[in-house]
Amino acid sequence: MKQKFHYATISEAIEQLKSQGFTLELNLEKDHFKADGKEYPAAEFEIVDLYRYEGPSDPADEATVYALTSKSGLKGVLVTGYGVTADDEQAEETIKHLHYKYQQRQQ
Repeated sequence: MKQKFHYATISEAIEQLKSQGFTLELNLEKDHFKADGKEYPAAEFEIVDLYRYEGPSDPADEATVYALTSKSGLKGVLVTGYGVTADDEQAEETIKHLHYKYQQRQQ
């Protein structure tokens, strides 16, 4: 699903994605996602859509909402904030890799 419009708020984006079946609330830890007490390899997921939000005056208010799907059909949402992965180099590399694959599909 290519991004067709931008939701006004992060909350609105999450709610709309949930209504589209993106029900897992994913958390990124190193090279895997955690949700509902389970772990999933990040390499099995791809970004379907993403929405970026920036605070009006503070870069620390920056966040990105990702709609992700796995090869096995799982659908989830990941929300990252500014600097969230700064202390976790592996998680930062995982996000970069997912972005790279997403950009390749968009071309």
